[in-house]
Amino acid sequence: MTSISGRCTVYRLAGRLAKNRYNCRLFSNTAKAEFKKSAKNEFIPQANRSLASPMRLKYTWLEALRAREDGRVLAESNAKAEPTIEERTMDDSFTSIMLPFKHDEWLLDAYVNSTGRLRIGQIFQDLDALAGVIAYKHCAPANPTIVTASVDRISLLKRLTAMTDIELYGNVTWTGRSSMEITIRARTKPNNEVFLTANFTFVARHPVTQKSYPINHLITRNDTERHIFERAESYNEAKRQAAKAGGLSNSPPDAEESDIIHKMWLEQKKLEDPNTDYQLPNNVIPMKDSIMHSTMLMQPQYRNRHSYMIFGGYLLRQTFELAYCCAAAFSHGIPHFISLDQTTFRSPVPVGSVLYLTATVVYTEFQKVNPCGTFVQVRVDTTVQDIEHGKSVESGSFTYTYFIGSKHVAVLPVSYDEGMQYLEGRRHAIESKKFGADLAGLGGTADIVTE
Repeated sequence: MTSISGRCTVYRLAGRLAKNRYNCRLFSNTAKAEFKKSAKNEFIPQANRSLASPMRLKYTWLEALRAREDGRVLAESNAKAEPTIEERTMDDSFTSIMLPFKHDEWLLDAYVNSTGRLRIGQIFQDLDALAGVIAYKHCAPANPTIVTASVDRISLLKRLTAMTDIELYGNVTWTGRSSMEITIRARTKPNNEVFLTANFTFVARHPVTQKSYPINHLITRNDTERHIFERAESYNEAKRQAAKAGGLSNSPPDAEESDIIHKMWLEQKKLEDPNTDYQLPNNVIPMKDSIMHSTMLMQPQYRNRHSYMIFGGYLLRQTFELAYCCAAAFSHGIPHFISLDQTTFRSPVPVGSVLYLTATVVYTEFQKVNPCGTFVQVRVDTTVQDIEHGKSVESGSFTYTYFIGSKHVAVLPVSYDEGMQYLEGRRHAIESKKFGADLAGLGGTADIVTE
């Protein structure tokens, strides 16, 4: 969502930025061809755009700022009060983008971490941006305001063992009245092996009134598409029912969960007993000691295409990297990403606000079988504060699961509140159909090239 001159192609702009950032040559001929092929979607890989957002913007920040100061509405849209609803197929919204890592070392350089592995957080930004492209494609010719409502799940199905070209591709797989589910996959090229799946929910709003905006209907054409649609519909209904139930905030733990918390409470009582010399094992860490904080000022370079709010993919990357640091500090090991569980964006994050992030290890589970290690679940809570008025609101919660190979570490909740966080984490683990299922194809961790 970045401003692009009409006289400059997407590729030239990306190439110039890459050259300025790294003081190096422009893309190779092979990478150039791949980039031109994907540029038709106006999508530019986030890391290669320096600080800019990866999708097209209509206005510069200074133009948007002046409009806000003058009380003018910047929304440039053909979103009618009563839109004409059309029918769309899954193929109509299909979109793909190539990341030619094998053929362009400088593009790859923007996506690797200090250990030489792919930064999953960078990929998250591209996933969210591509989902936005797909959403607007489905809604065309109407152009409502579309925002990320939730990330339902991102799962790493298989570790990459060699740097190769990657294709991100996806389409709309379900629609409601004003919401849609978008499924994106990542696969290696040229062998087309899918190693990552992601599901996003986007909602459409009228750009002026901000009320829900009807979108085009998705129709299915065969049994495969009907199965995909019905799965998504069933999941969204279950999500609505879970939201109504309120989880542990409204209902007490069941008998099994109460027994778990009682045993942990007895462990804590041993520590508090002045008549014993009992100490926690070195591999058991109180939950409060796992907490890690980060504070950030939200700059306009990270805004979405609507000019005044922060791009959701940027928030995904920041929360992922804080969660990664939290898991690493907790375990004294190298975390390997397994999944991002359901995440809801409760409130938008305005440009110019302060974002507070708090990461906590809320659940651990040791696995004895090969590969031996510990699953560490980290929840990142975010709060946004308006600088001028000092008002703070919760903006979202993100739950990440990592695997720490050859490590046996455990988190210990001490207070009742921490116990409820632990049980919520356990429920996430069960809902994800066991941590081990996400490790299919993982094997050893010595040769992997992803976080």
